[in-house]
Amino acid sequence: MRRREFLFIAVSVLALAAVGCGGSRKKGEPAEVHWDRDMCERCKMVVSERKYAAEVVDPRTDKVHYFDDLGCAVLWLKEEKIPWAKEAKIFVTDAKTGEWLDARRARYTDDSITPMAYGIAAFSDKTFPKGHKALNFDQVVRLIEKIEAKNNERRGVEAQ
Repeated sequence: MRRREFLFIAVSVLALAAVGCGGSRKKGEPAEVHWDRDMCERCKMVVSERKYAAEVVDPRTDKVHYFDDLGCAVLWLKEEKIPWAKEAKIFVTDAKTGEWLDARRARYTDDSITPMAYGIAAFSDKTFPKGHKALNFDQVVRLIEKIEAKNNERRGVEAQ
């Protein structure tokens, strides 16, 4: 009887562990965000805004890095000199639906109020707002770098 109980408990624990690990994510795909708990890799703020979050997936290890704003993701890749940046899978949430999009294929606007004030919102072709000028990923990267350069210039002036 004890052996049967032990086996039942062991199998139960293993089953719960497997369910708890959530093994449903495929390699290179976006991971589930633990909203209001996961922290932005760059600024260390809690990722809470579901319509502006981003993830960067390391293509070598499949490790997911979370960001509260696409600006943080873009600047983290640059500032940390990530060697796999060009091969990284980058995901952003659609500002209308909250669904994950491939960041390199999404369409963007630059007039939103976002967590770190870069103003970038991502959309799919279906959800892109009418009347807006669409930006592509490369344009957004340059815009974020330009905004950050202005911010750094302003900080330098304030520090003196």
